[in-house]
Formats: sequence, structure tokens, C-alpha cells
Amino acid sequence: MTSTSAGDRPEPGERPADGPVVEEPVAPTPVAGEPVAEGVPPAGPVANLVVAGVVVAIGVAAFVGALGLGLGSAAAPGPGLWPAIVSGSLAVLGGVLAARARGTDDAERFTRTGLLVVAAVATMVVFVAVVGLVGFELPTAALAFVWLRFLGHESWRVSIAVSLAATIVFYALFVGALDVTIPHLF
Repeated sequence: MTSTSAGDRPEPGERPADGPVVEEPVAPTPVAGEPVAEGVPPAGPVANLVVAGVVVAIGVAAFVGALGLGLGSAAAPGPGLWPAIVSGSLAVLGGVLAARARGTDDAERFTRTGLLVVAAVATMVVFVAVVGLVGFELPTAALAFVWLRFLGHESWRVSIAVSLAATIVFYALFVGALDVTIPHLF
């Protein structure tokens, strides 16, 4: 058997004449204290506390809303029971985030790309506001198109095709197959 020098090694994925396939190199996992993404510094404890506070506030507000719906009892749960469980869990998890804010360094600092999340939430708010007025078909197609084309930077052709196909599939599933009572045009 002959030995191979560094210059005789096969490329990754190739099978050498007398040995196993050479595997692709694996990227190292991030280490605590290093930037989360390349070139993006960690958020820091103040930002972590702010985010945790927002999570707790949303959880508490949703919990109060769930109480207004009525929790019911164990034998006959009310419409607010599951929302209360989920929102209470959200508030508790926000408290855990706040307690760990100083020691957590795996969150990214807010940058310009974070505005995409704000835009996505804003379009969802508009979607929810408009669905009751015009049905779900047009807002669904518009939302999918905006997310694909402007937030996801897909081509015009892909954005139009996928948004229309998704709307048709949702219509067939929710209106046709499941007979869900949602506002719709057709």
C-alpha cells in the first residue's frame, strides 16, 4: 500500500482508489461570547432586558384578555382557558429571559435588517384588519406576495405564482374541505 502526500489527496466527496470517501469539512459551532452571525455583535444585557419586558407585557395583556373571555372550570373549560395558559406561559418565559439577560449573549443586536420583522408584523396587522371586510382571498394573496417579493426578495414570477397557488390551496382546504366559517369572496 502506498501513502499519499498532501498534494495527492482527493477532493471532498471523491472516492480515492484505495480508501474511503473524504468528507466535507464541517463549520465550527459558535462559541459563547462570539458574535452570533458574522459581523453582528451580541445584543447585550440592556437589549435583552427590553425584549424580556416586551414579552412579559404581551403575556400579561393577553392573560387579562383571556380572563375576560372566561376560564370556565375543569369539567367545562371556557373560551379563555387555552389563551390564559399560553399567555401565562409566555409571561413566565419572559420572566426567565429577564433573569438570564445579563448572562445571555446569543441574541443579535438590532440592526437595519431587523426592520424586516417590523414590516412583517405590520403587514399581518393589516391582513387581520382587512380579512373581515373583503374576505380572506385577496388579503392572503397580497400578504404572500409582499412577503415573498419584498421581504424574501424572490423574483416577480415566483412571488406571483406562489402567492396565487397558496391562496388556492388555503381556499380549497379551509372553505372547501374543512368548511371553516371565515369571510370569503367566492
